[in-house]
Amino acid sequence: MHERPSPPASWRVALPHSTAAVPVARALVRSALAELEHASDTDTAELLTAELVANAVEHTSGDAPIELVVKVLPNGCTVEVHDPDPEPPGDLAHAADHEPDLWEEGGRGLLLIRALSSACGHRPTESGKAVWFRLAAVPRQRQWRPRPA
Repeated sequence: MHERPSPPASWRVALPHSTAAVPVARALVRSALAELEHASDTDTAELLTAELVANAVEHTSGDAPIELVVKVLPNGCTVEVHDPDPEPPGDLAHAADHEPDLWEEGGRGLLLIRALSSACGHRPTESGKAVWFRLAAVPRQRQWRPRPA
């Protein structure tokens, strides 16, 4: 008997336009992916989500909420962060023409997203833009347990 794949699920959550949104977004992504048989790498999903949310807070003005959208599919997940600024982020599709300065605190977020996701990009929305990444599903690791003596 074959197990039926779980149906797609999605969550949309408004987050405050502040740095307090970053840990909340990380926890939401971890919770969304935790229950799945074949989940995306939750650590990577958390890291990339934190980068997108931090960028949205840092690079957009005002206090309009930021939206986190998590779509869980049988073959992986897509995470989107919606913000009110229609200006596209730096280039997600191609490597930058220069390496980030090792002494600077910032400048590595989009590099991480490009390097660690299976796909990423941005698109305009009615109220601004959505920046997204996709992670492929990976089988859960079985935990090794020693046999009792």
